[in-house]
Amino acid sequence: MKILVLNCGSSSIKYALYNMDDKSVMTSGGAERVGESGSFVKAKLANGEKKVINHEIPEHTEGVKFIFSLLTDPEIGVIKDLKEIDAVGHRMVHGGEKFNKSVILNDEVMETFKDCIDLAPLHNPANLKGVNAVNELMPGLPQVGVFDTAFHQTMPEEAFLYAIPYNLYKQYGVRRYGFHGTSHRYVSQRVCEFLGCDPAGKKIITCHIGNGASIAAVKDGKCIDTTMGLTPLEGLMMGTRSGDIDAGAVVYLQKKLNLDAEGISTLLNKKSGVLGITEKGSDMRDIEMAAEAGEPRSQLALDMYFYRIKKYIGAYAAAMGGVDIIVFTAGVGENQTGLREEVCKGLEFIGVKFDASKNNVRGKETIISADDSRVKVCIIPTDEELMIATDTMNLLK
Repeated sequence: MKILVLNCGSSSIKYALYNMDDKSVMTSGGAERVGESGSFVKAKLANGEKKVINHEIPEHTEGVKFIFSLLTDPEIGVIKDLKEIDAVGHRMVHGGEKFNKSVILNDEVMETFKDCIDLAPLHNPANLKGVNAVNELMPGLPQVGVFDTAFHQTMPEEAFLYAIPYNLYKQYGVRRYGFHGTSHRYVSQRVCEFLGCDPAGKKIITCHIGNGASIAAVKDGKCIDTTMGLTPLEGLMMGTRSGDIDAGAVVYLQKKLNLDAEGISTLLNKKSGVLGITEKGSDMRDIEMAAEAGEPRSQLALDMYFYRIKKYIGAYAAAMGGVDIIVFTAGVGENQTGLREEVCKGLEFIGVKFDASKNNVRGKETIISADDSRVKVCIIPTDEELMIATDTMNLLK
């Protein structure tokens, strides 16, 4: 079975074509600057060769159409006919309370999904465009939606509710939903396979640390809490997002800076976090090098960044009554050795015994805790696309 995975953002379309017989990636890539001038597609072939193709992509249907043409291109294509594609799996950002699992995308589901647009006005319309583009180009091809928020729908009320008037939750759906759910689900399952244990009875803390970052508490294979909220802004300090901040400080800044709602959103989502503290950038590799060179603001940003991750690990260990496994994943979590070491320092009280000699690893499934550590600390590279392809295959069997 061949499954195409699509992740349609507001100005991008990422794709990967899987052969699910052996779960191999036949080709992958992405269209950038969709709807803007200078758009292009990066394609990575099965042999590892990379191609950049300049092509004007005015909107998502044209983008998906061009990606389809690349899949069958005589020179760089990997299939001869689009009919070889058995289904398309879509990354869907916000399913609200309406979707707690992956679903086949029929007309009824899509109408329900439209009700969630207000919860993610930048991302959900783009997801919708991707589904419609496939419908237009390949009518009748089965499509599946895999929701970022679905894994977190097992959170109990005391974890997902905000302490605001209850009718605001009932009327407008204002609550904590969480994101990166497909990644948290994948690594929490995969780490148990890697360690040869059953998720039942296990208390796992998954740390998805990238430019966007979140942590989840997973007990018996189900999420009981996560750091992101109604939007991806809540929780950890991130590349350009502030993470947790006093709501009173937001009101104060709105008044002082004379900002409207869009202005304050831009400040907290795009100008804060690591970028806001360093006033230089948000790439953690650059920040780490600057800190090593003695740049104080970069060191401060790292200290703040590490501290918040450690704080949430401690909080989630308390919420679950202990922890058995801690997982680091995503771009920074998988590759930044210093982050993992600094976060694990001081966690001996919950059973972590870190082994620095095992930590010099990047992007590889590894145990980085000592052999006699009560808590296993692991690196598990995330694979959200494979999770989407797997869900798609399982729903269509």
